[in-house]
Amino acid sequence: MKLVIFGATGTVGQQVVKQALAQGHRVTAFARTPAKLDIQHSNLTLFQGDVMNLSSVEQAIHEQDAVVCVLGSGKSLNSTVRSEGTQQIIKAMEQTGVRRLICQSTLGVGDSWGNLDFYWKYVMFGFILRKVFADHQLQERYVKQSPLDWTIVRPSAFIDGPRTGSYRHGFPGDDKTSMLKIARADVADFLLKQLTTDMYLGKTPSLSY
Repeated sequence: MKLVIFGATGTVGQQVVKQALAQGHRVTAFARTPAKLDIQHSNLTLFQGDVMNLSSVEQAIHEQDAVVCVLGSGKSLNSTVRSEGTQQIIKAMEQTGVRRLICQSTLGVGDSWGNLDFYWKYVMFGFILRKVFADHQLQERYVKQSPLDWTIVRPSAFIDGPRTGSYRHGFPGDDKTSMLKIARADVADFLLKQLTTDMYLGKTPSLSY
């Protein structure tokens, strides 16, 4: 497939790019500084752009089969790039007629709040990452309100590690048995699996070990 990946130079984005290329997809990596990707491949196109610039986003999405959104805010805890950037992506998809959107959010949003433990509810998302969490909530609202064929993936805390393909997904919001962590490589694995299934179309699967 022809994919455009927003947030391609982030820690999850790089995994998505590598795995998508390994699977034979044609990848457009959209980033403010795409040279950070440091990957060379005949099926890879580096696209330098600002996700807040609608015309740039439209240009990257034009004639793609699907969009993968793994936008992050780097080290900033006050950024609204996830919600505002996703809003531009949705507008561009509507303009260009591309319908399939796979968007990475976070475990804890919406009905997955019950999956979290005290530390994640009241220390991390309640205090330290409060604005990051609010940005993800708004991001999800924009996606759900769109007419697109969307899937929102809610991974738990990122850790380093290899792609195992062995993880839990789609567990109910009252489940307390997950480990609340998952390797970035497995997040990428699950995101890309959504390209070939309608299992979670219009749904918000949680993801964790």
